[in-house]
Amino acid sequence: MKQVKAVIIGAGSRGSGYALFQLDFPHRFKGPAVACADKGYHILLEKPMAVTEEDCRQIAQACERNNVMLAVCHVLRYHPPLMKVKELIESDVIGDVVNIQHTEPIGYWHFAHSFVRGNWREEKSSTFSLLAKSCHDLDLLRYWMGKHRCTQVSSFGSLQHFKKENKPVGAGSRCLDCSVEANCPYSAKKIYLDKVEMKYREWPINVISEIPDVESVTEALRSGPYGRCVYECDNDVCDNQVVNFTFEEGRTASFTMIAFTEKVCQRQTKVYGTRGEITSEGKGPVYVYDFNTNKTTRHDTATPPSGTHLGGHGGADHFLMDAFVRAVSTNDASHISTGPQDALASHLLVFAAEKARRENRIITINEDYTYQ
Repeated sequence: MKQVKAVIIGAGSRGSGYALFQLDFPHRFKGPAVACADKGYHILLEKPMAVTEEDCRQIAQACERNNVMLAVCHVLRYHPPLMKVKELIESDVIGDVVNIQHTEPIGYWHFAHSFVRGNWREEKSSTFSLLAKSCHDLDLLRYWMGKHRCTQVSSFGSLQHFKKENKPVGAGSRCLDCSVEANCPYSAKKIYLDKVEMKYREWPINVISEIPDVESVTEALRSGPYGRCVYECDNDVCDNQVVNFTFEEGRTASFTMIAFTEKVCQRQTKVYGTRGEITSEGKGPVYVYDFNTNKTTRHDTATPPSGTHLGGHGGADHFLMDAFVRAVSTNDASHISTGPQDALASHLLVFAAEKARRENRIITINEDYTYQ
């Protein structure tokens, strides 16, 4: 494959993370979306594509108009266990899919970090949590259902816990000055300082301080947003949400996003078919139970090459970058699983689900993924 020239726009956690791929495969390189498409650049775009429907549509249109490749980072499509789920569904090993149940356990401290104290806490400055965190997951449901289009969606959810009225008696405004901090699971001292004292230097420590030592992190907690009491922040996004779907031929699916979990982003999936079940715990092997034989079969999944820098999302970050670089270097978009119209349809489904939640009604999805 020929080498690829790459420009990284935005050096946040995801942009700087994906750049690590070049350290592992330098021979495959040399050392904002609509504008880049108009300049003829192929684009690897972090999800969400944009925070409005119109902007999402414009990005997809610009890429198609300029005949450039767009790979939206629905990274879970490249996650080996979840790819295995897709492979097993298409192999007909469980017959016709009747229902899918899919859960994203965000993790109690992860939610506090990102969606209570962090950058995605407030809708007006970022977006609603279903789009920011879980457009991955609604994309997966469409992906697994294949040719069967979603026809209706409903949703319920709220900001349940991280509110002023739930602040413990005697709690301070900052964790470093709080008399009840030791009994709070969302203590910033526990989430950040304890990790630093154990010499941990990666995310989320590297988000709150450029120098990940005890002194710098302590100062960041004393004066910055990540040291605030979770019950006194300006957050307003949902900490729990369920979404229900009807697909063509009466197939159904449900998705749960929940903050209050031990596991961090380790998705749990059950696919119920007419001849068996598929179970994935988000990492490791995938299991198939066969109704005819009453036996369970284990299916192992791929892992990224050993020693690579890019190991996030269970290796999916590596496989995503590998697919995009391969597509660009060979001028073959078939390597990309999340092209313009496919990614757009998934984003529009997220907007429809949130509309259903806000308006407390069932939304009907049209063939072009507009809705009513």
